[in-house]
Amino acid sequence: MTAARRAAIIGLSGTRLTADEATLLRVAQPLGVILFARNIDRPAQLRALTQSVREILGEATPILIDQEGGRVARLRPPDWPAFPPAAAFEGRDAAAVHANAALIGMECSALGLDVVCAPCLDLRLPQAHDVIGDRAFSADAREVARLGAAMLRGLQQAGCIPVIKHIPGHGRAMADSHLELPRVTATREELALDCLPFGAMAGQGAWAMTAHILYDALDAALPATLSRAVIERVIRGAIGFDGFLVSDDIAMKALTGAPGDLARAAIAAGCDGVLHCTGVLHQSAAVLDATPFLSDQGWARLETSRIAMQAARAMLDPSALIAARDQALADVA
Repeated sequence: MTAARRAAIIGLSGTRLTADEATLLRVAQPLGVILFARNIDRPAQLRALTQSVREILGEATPILIDQEGGRVARLRPPDWPAFPPAAAFEGRDAAAVHANAALIGMECSALGLDVVCAPCLDLRLPQAHDVIGDRAFSADAREVARLGAAMLRGLQQAGCIPVIKHIPGHGRAMADSHLELPRVTATREELALDCLPFGAMAGQGAWAMTAHILYDALDAALPATLSRAVIERVIRGAIGFDGFLVSDDIAMKALTGAPGDLARAAIAAGCDGVLHCTGVLHQSAAVLDATPFLSDQGWARLETSRIAMQAARAMLDPSALIAARDQALADVA
């Protein structure tokens, strides 16, 4: 029997749990937490923070971080190495991406961070908003699939569960969904190309994160995160993704409405869980109060992702990984 957990993953306010946050975790029982730069000072502090979360919620509690490399990285120098952005690997040997991802995963795993929100499988398309930009491997969907698969595997081998994002594709957006709702007018045929990398990784044991984007050809009324039509027919149907599906941050300005209402709507549309990242205590409490408990199917999907990661785990040599990555990046593509 699995524990009753709210199907929400929440942010925290600072570098250690406050007494009120500890009480909220204990009473409201969120599925997990996600950490940001505001939660990170030094390695010992971060390990203490993740340990304190798990002392309350249990050892299997997912603790998430965005650590793609490049500009989307919460672990930064001087305490952690800088990692290249996805675009640096275009046209390179996939072994370089694998090595880089394994190194990212090893850093995260050592700190108690077991879910890494990467790889970004969006396309890097011309004229689109640069919110994606060099976070994407390529404009070529097959190249994104090739390199994305290597990153996914490297993270799993290092003991982390990857989160592919932003399904069914953010690459055509002309606006930043952190600030407003992008509307994509592409045809179904064009969008099928955006979906290709996600389909290539649909059965690999990763989570997926939804895009807060309105796709006219798929659902002209609701963004993907809140659209049963997009989640059932496209994400679960055409793409074939049957893993754990989590929303992007429901506090982003692309979505309008009370966070609790948005959490319920995302779950009703077919998300297994929702992210709420502000770390503002009363907001987190309201979201947790409104969010349903994680479904049996959600629990099964979580377990599948953990089993896939455990099956992929490998003994890794950091020095060899660094050498392999840096040599491939130095080579002329």
